[in-house]
Amino acid sequence: MDYLLQIIGPLLTGTVVTLKVFFATLVLSLPLGLLLAMVRISQCRVASGIVNGYIWLMRGTPLMLQLLFIYFALPFVPVIGIRLPSFPAAIVAFVLNYAAYFAEIFRGGIQSIDRSQYEAAKVLGLNYGQTMRRIVLPQVIKRILPPVSNETITLVKDTSLIYVLAMNDLLRTANGMVNRDFSTMPFLVAAVFYLAMTLVLTIVFQRTEKRYAVYDD
Repeated sequence: MDYLLQIIGPLLTGTVVTLKVFFATLVLSLPLGLLLAMVRISQCRVASGIVNGYIWLMRGTPLMLQLLFIYFALPFVPVIGIRLPSFPAAIVAFVLNYAAYFAEIFRGGIQSIDRSQYEAAKVLGLNYGQTMRRIVLPQVIKRILPPVSNETITLVKDTSLIYVLAMNDLLRTANGMVNRDFSTMPFLVAAVFYLAMTLVLTIVFQRTEKRYAVYDD
């Protein structure tokens, strides 16, 4: 019990780092994903093609590779040559990666809305922005909640990848304790912390799905 109390503090500190990466990624990647989805389904073929290529690149390469590239290789790229500290590098990589996934989720949700609803909104005198805000997006949110929930829970676990940037997140802190103390207890506690975070997210999304259940087809 004494050892458990001793390791809780450092693991909580590591959890704070994990949560910072999680929330920063979520807050930035969701609106970026929606923007990318809107461009992806737009009538501008050039912009749509660029976004489609970007999504293919982000989804087709490992997130860890993207992390390593932005942190280690980006400073040596001609013209760009930017060296980012570990935390900003992690946020940039995570946001760029998850925005691509969220973009496809948003695109699928928007395109699942029947075209007749757009036509009805036009008859009522609503412009495109009003149609999206008042009619389309409330239905889209309901439909995309399950995949967004899955991606968000995956994000919690993917934050452990910042280990490669030597950031003292939950997993790196636990691993350091295991190597130092020759005990697997820190791993078990870290697993409980991850499970607790995913449980909270599961409850939040379940309640959100019930809230948006009023938007029935």
